[in-house]
Amino acid sequence: MDERRAITSAPIDELLAKRWSPRAFDSRRTVSREQLAALLEAARWAPSCNGDEPWRYLMWDRSRDPQGWQKAFECLSENNKKWVKNVPLLMLSCAGSIFGHSGKANRYGQHDTGAASVCLALQGAALGLAVHQMGGYDATKARVSFNIPEEYTPMAMIAIGYQAAPDVLDDETREKEIKQRARKALETHFFEGGWGEGVRL
Repeated sequence: MDERRAITSAPIDELLAKRWSPRAFDSRRTVSREQLAALLEAARWAPSCNGDEPWRYLMWDRSRDPQGWQKAFECLSENNKKWVKNVPLLMLSCAGSIFGHSGKANRYGQHDTGAASVCLALQGAALGLAVHQMGGYDATKARVSFNIPEEYTPMAMIAIGYQAAPDVLDDETREKEIKQRARKALETHFFEGGWGEGVRL
């Protein structure tokens, strides 16, 4: 697996450094139920406001439910379809908007669902799996196709499987796959003392 570790400005845990979102997946390798259980357990133990656990995940294992997988695949953008065709397991994260314990609006649901998905992605990296979250899909189509209740917002499609060599990709997608990983400087996004005042370390 080409881990493509992040080049960081300060030391971070190895698991965080090696996690990334590849597009080249091995179509011949499946995700076991034991691995799936570990992914879901990691997401289950994510932090959430008032312990409400507002996340819900739909999932489609191509080897067990090819029709469901295909229906989820059809919700994707054309660019994502070019590489997701090799992915054995698809998920869709959905964020609840109402607190289960009080029935009041939960403005933290999307934040908490993102936290659960990061926990899932990190567990995937620990298991040697590739996990790629996508915004390129038709949320309305997904809602209708899978009867998602109105109080849940479809957030991200998630591709899970084993990484393959970039040569399984078309030329345009392969260029994205092999380009150097980069992030903006810390002071661009992290402020200290006031808005726009970049942190100084």
